[in-house]
Amino acid sequence: MDQIQYCTNYIKQRTSFIPEVGIILGTGLGMLANKIDIHSEFNYQDLPHFEISTVEAHEGKLIFGTLGGKNVVAMQGRFHFYEGYNMHQVTFPVRVMKMLGIQKLFVSNISGGLNPAYELADIVIIEDHINLQTQNPLAGKNIDELGLRFPDMIEPYNLAMVEQGYHIGKEAGFTMHKGVYVSVPGPNLETRAEYKFLRMIGADCVGMSTVPEVIVAAHMRLPVFAASIISDLCYEPKLKKANIKELLQAAALAEPKLTYIIEKMLTE
Repeated sequence: MDQIQYCTNYIKQRTSFIPEVGIILGTGLGMLANKIDIHSEFNYQDLPHFEISTVEAHEGKLIFGTLGGKNVVAMQGRFHFYEGYNMHQVTFPVRVMKMLGIQKLFVSNISGGLNPAYELADIVIIEDHINLQTQNPLAGKNIDELGLRFPDMIEPYNLAMVEQGYHIGKEAGFTMHKGVYVSVPGPNLETRAEYKFLRMIGADCVGMSTVPEVIVAAHMRLPVFAASIISDLCYEPKLKKANIKELLQAAALAEPKLTYIIEKMLTE
């Protein structure tokens, strides 16, 4: 809690901007940052107790500004467990954004499509998840000022926001789905048997992020909207070896659409 408060105060001393909405921009999804009318920004390396994003296409900036008529703070790049950080480090920025004043959290990522109905660059509005990460960000002593010891997770994603985002996309003519996201530790991708297993337990898409941040948001009673772009297909007969350039190309195809959806949601 001391670290969270110290970082929050550090930011408040350097900007008077009060954000209403927090946004986490995932791999290949930094375009939304270009739509923000920037008030101020910070490099992660300059923020107390923030880690450094080491993944390709993660810029490593905390951006304050306006988007869709709302005051937002956007993480241009996130932290992952597989980078060697613990879950408290991975989710630390969400804690700070909440202390800065955000009332809603928007999260984006790319993922592998397990559902045979999915194609490359489709957008999935996440309505539930399966957590297969090996650590939990709530492990350890509970910080009572932030939330309950045993937060309920029956609705980790705000259902009204799920419906809003889905219908905005459909009305715009985008290929949209609602689905279950499974979060795995990474950084290796899955075997054929693992893809089959993940599909069998109810997952529609698979990735290596998002769930830790959502757990922390639920702990702090922060409504969440999350969306995933399908960057590769993980079902037979379309399963093939992954290529990072091809994954980023798929993200780039859908990025303008997801940007439109989020901006429209903020406007509404």
